[in-house]
Amino acid sequence: MFIGRDRELASLNQLYASDRFEFTVIYGRRRVGKTALINQFICDKKAIYFMGVESNEKQNLENFSKNIMESGTDIPTGTAFVSFQAALEYVFQLAERERLILVIDEYPYVARSSRSLASTLQLLIDQYKDSSRLMLILCGSSMSYMEDHVLAYKAPLYGRRTSQMKLLPFDFADTCRYFKKFSGEDKAVIYGMVGGTPQYLLQMNDRISIEENIKNTFLNPTSALFEEPENLLKQEVREPALYNAIITAIASGASRMAEIATKVGEETSVCAAYLKNLIALGLIQKETPYGIKTSRKSIYTIDDNMFRFWYRFVPGNSSIIARGAADLVYKRIEPYLCDYMGKVFEEICKQYLWKLLLIGEAPVEFKDLGHWWGTDPATHSQTEIDIMGEEDKDTALFGECKWTNENIDTGVLETLTKRCQIFHYRKIHLFLFAKRGFTDGCVEAARKAGNVTLVPYRDLLKKLTSD
Repeated sequence: MFIGRDRELASLNQLYASDRFEFTVIYGRRRVGKTALINQFICDKKAIYFMGVESNEKQNLENFSKNIMESGTDIPTGTAFVSFQAALEYVFQLAERERLILVIDEYPYVARSSRSLASTLQLLIDQYKDSSRLMLILCGSSMSYMEDHVLAYKAPLYGRRTSQMKLLPFDFADTCRYFKKFSGEDKAVIYGMVGGTPQYLLQMNDRISIEENIKNTFLNPTSALFEEPENLLKQEVREPALYNAIITAIASGASRMAEIATKVGEETSVCAAYLKNLIALGLIQKETPYGIKTSRKSIYTIDDNMFRFWYRFVPGNSSIIARGAADLVYKRIEPYLCDYMGKVFEEICKQYLWKLLLIGEAPVEFKDLGHWWGTDPATHSQTEIDIMGEEDKDTALFGECKWTNENIDTGVLETLTKRCQIFHYRKIHLFLFAKRGFTDGCVEAARKAGNVTLVPYRDLLKKLTSD
């Protein structure tokens, strides 16, 4: 089942339609759906698809030769090229006669085993770019390798690509397309559990309850998700133990650099380097209060929902899970699910506001959205605002998000109104987002204010998933 990626497919098809040499770089985290996108794109086109393996040059060259033969060439089956240069030159020449796609998937594996591969590609691209109708796609899961050795200024292939595509997890709207039978609220919880990574979404079953899904995956030692975070770290980094300790510290509430370093037992300089790598992997996010570029107030949060959920609920219960007591663990988890969903709901609300902006329905044409926290000068106490977005020095929007089972009352609106006074915008618009809805008093107060939009989750979901 292939869902989403409409823009990416449209971009690839546009490049293909040029009928001239094109060189596209596709990269992104493991499990994000790069290979599925490529297979969907080439399914009705003449293509040679080669998947690199973590082996030596000889093995990869033999596999590449086999893939070329299987694509319908006039070379006898079983023939092997003497070098990657010979194999690639043959493909470039083949594409002089017809439109042809060459995909090298998991390119870092091949390039590491054949040190001269990048220089060979550089040579052949320069030689054949004007005569060959080849569409070359290099794909890789090691984002650091792709950025440093393919896209970077000093890389041999720099300046040769005609496009690049960093594939990200699905947003909430695309995630909803996977599931027809979940209720609206269950779709949000599933997104909170596994995010928008296609491979993780495939582990979820919309024919059973959220409780059963959690028990079958996160609380099941034999499931694909049970050891996924630790296995992914082992594939991506050299010292998974320290990375694991850092993520665990953040999951347990340490958000500032000094707090993380103390919990892990390392110098802040060491933690800073590791956090930088985790940010590059898309697992950790560094946040500063909205509108502030650099600040000592910076905090670190887990950016991937599956990692957030796993580190929040699995490690502390691992011994019980190993003994098969999924029911007991779920009873421990359930009371905290609503609280856990708070940050997830904020992100969904941001996606809603972005959609309003893109379809021309936003009351404030903000440039960006973020979270703000700091000192309220009126009370000298710490406070925060869930969502903030500025149009210009005079105009901004502010939002409050509540994932609770009670209707939102006027108190929430009054609090947000007061917090907005910390800033000095002449025009403001307020959004209140609620899982359930709003009391009659809140609806009336919003009507009188005239600059307040109340958004129950059911309306948000309808807007986000409409075409």
